[in-house]
Amino acid sequence: MVLVAFQILVLSVIAGIFGSILGLGGGIIITPALTLLFGIDIRYAIGASIISVIATSSGAAVAYVRDKITNMRIGMFLEIATTIGAITGAFISGLIDTKYLYVIFGILLLYSALAMLKKKSQESPEGVVAHPIANKLKLNGEYHDKVLNKDITYNVTGVYGGFGMMYVAGVISGLLGIGSGMFKVMAMDLFMKLPLKVSSATSNFMIGVTAAASAGVYLLRGDIDPKISAPVALGVLIGATIGAKIMENLRSKTIRMIFIPVLAFVSIQMIIKGLGVKL
Repeated sequence: MVLVAFQILVLSVIAGIFGSILGLGGGIIITPALTLLFGIDIRYAIGASIISVIATSSGAAVAYVRDKITNMRIGMFLEIATTIGAITGAFISGLIDTKYLYVIFGILLLYSALAMLKKKSQESPEGVVAHPIANKLKLNGEYHDKVLNKDITYNVTGVYGGFGMMYVAGVISGLLGIGSGMFKVMAMDLFMKLPLKVSSATSNFMIGVTAAASAGVYLLRGDIDPKISAPVALGVLIGATIGAKIMENLRSKTIRMIFIPVLAFVSIQMIIKGLGVKL
């Protein structure tokens, strides 16, 4: 049991590093790894995944907020849409056949991966005109890029599109019981034209708020096993702290080239699951 706990810890460190760099939380690695590699019941794997998301957010958010990469105004503004979407998803979860949703959202993610691929060499968005709502809510921002060694000032556009996509992200989370960090990063990058580092850091901040709100439900249902969740939380927290330092020293286009294959892989997995294909 000690060896298994250590293996889970090591796995969680890796998940935390990737989660904090990409703004996805560690669940994308934790859930399949716990079920496939360790034979852990899916309920406990998902419970541990929720804990991993909170740990990723906690570990990375401290560094990103301190270095002013996280745009907290955008995060709290978009969290309204995500929360409403999650409630909507929970209400209609019994009315819709989720296999069709997996296919639809899988195709959406695949399209987003191709859209990101087209601007793979872009370091930072240029010529972005601030949306009137962004000016009114003071969503535009600035951060210091350690790699480029200069201050990056950015404007926020596509506020309605980004807000709408965040609502969709919340619905997905409520309907399918999956993390929506990937949709959050995608919405901020493609719709709102934020620098990818800001999108990732702000997503890390947001997913922690969302996961913390739902963790109590999983705890009351008995889906969180301390023997599994403890090494996951510790490992992901360590990994997220390391990942935050790594991310700040990467170019945005490097992060994008890591993000695109992950996005494509998840989209294909969702489509396969929706179609019921057995591999």
